[in-house]
Amino acid sequence: MELKDKIAIVTGGAGGIGRAMAEAFIAQGAKGVVISDLDAEKVRTVALAIGCEGVVADVTNESQVKALVDFTIEKYGCVDLYCSNAGVSGGGSESVLEYSDDVWQSQWDVHVMAHIYAARACLPEMIERKAGYFLVTASAAGLLAALGSGPYTVTKAAAIKLAEFIAITYGDDGIGVSVLCPQGVNTAMAPRSLGDGQTDGVIEPNVLADHVIVALREELFHVLPHPEVDDYVRRKGDNIDRWLGGMRRLRRRSVDSASHTSPE
Repeated sequence: MELKDKIAIVTGGAGGIGRAMAEAFIAQGAKGVVISDLDAEKVRTVALAIGCEGVVADVTNESQVKALVDFTIEKYGCVDLYCSNAGVSGGGSESVLEYSDDVWQSQWDVHVMAHIYAARACLPEMIERKAGYFLVTASAAGLLAALGSGPYTVTKAAAIKLAEFIAITYGDDGIGVSVLCPQGVNTAMAPRSLGDGQTDGVIEPNVLADHVIVALREELFHVLPHPEVDDYVRRKGDNIDRWLGGMRRLRRRSVDSASHTSPE
């Protein structure tokens, strides 16, 4: 997919990855870009700064997602690319037993239901035109695992599976799908410290956006700004039991390291 003359929506667009993608799309000659986020002042400021439209929307509210899509179609005539990018951080506990139902639900609403709402809002118009594209921001954690963040890992994995289902179900209708699966990115959501083995480096959002442009052009399903992730996924697929054993060793090493550095 070439971005020139295309219409794109970017949720979570007032900062970090979302803003970087919106700026990259504009630089590629997109005809129209609409960013959305929760903070009205940030949306207004960023939209003015980068030269796009801004809409306040809560992606966990289906009516607000539909209103965002309706606004874009009314203004530009269609949605060529919907970047379902909004996300929330994973929290600090590693045990699934220690997270409340509210935490699990909030992660599910943002990382899964928001993508479903986007598909419901966009697919009818896209299918009618036999053209349209979804970019779902997931995470390498969804392909592999994030030590210490059960709800984040589980819901990001669900987001990837949903994207696969959409690609399979609607690919013959002209619908393209990619999932963005980075490791560490220098954004407000990034953890202040990264544990042993959890990242192959922290990249800047604009570097990630460059990878997105290339992946969209080649219509790749996996968008992997950290190329090492491709090897990890392959090893996991080759021998899941060996991979699980390796992850347990990694976890033990991280736990031991944390216990040795914790203040008394």
